[in-house]
Formats: sequence, structure tokens, C-alpha cells
Amino acid sequence: MKTITVTEAARNFSDFVNRVHYRSEGAILTKGGRPMVKVVPAREAKTGEELAGLWPSLPHLTPAEADDLGRDLEAARANLPGVASKWD
Repeated sequence: MKTITVTEAARNFSDFVNRVHYRSEGAILTKGGRPMVKVVPAREAKTGEELAGLWPSLPHLTPAEADDLGRDLEAARANLPGVASKWD
């Protein structure tokens, strides 16, 4: 995490906010050489329970699509030289 002074953040406030938000670059702001605050993007992390609640709304493969995907993966593995699965 980058450390910058409060003065530097104030002088470049718009750029600072954009870097934190769009690049997910958190920063610790210092004043007089002492850490004052930590700035991080406002995106909230999802809990496992929240992610599980989202599962039904996500697109799912049909059984035929899942079978096709399985066959494609098997074919791709067969074409990789010298790669063996430790599960076989």
C-alpha cells in the first residue's frame, strides 16, 4: 500500500480519488511523518453467504452444454504433450 502525505493527496485530489477507485490502489495518508488515515476503495467485500445468495441469479450451463464442455476439456488435455493429471 502506497504512503503519501495529506498535502500531496490534497494537491492531486481528483487523481488520488481516481487511482483509489479505478485502480484499487489504497493509500495511507501521513501528516508530519505520522500515519493518519488509510484510504481504500468503497467497494464492499461480499461474504460467503452473500455470494451463495447470488448463485441462483447467475447463468448456468445446461446439461448438454456441461457435457460438451467436459468433452472439450478432455480433448484439450489429450493434446497437451507431457502433461499428466495427478488425479488419473
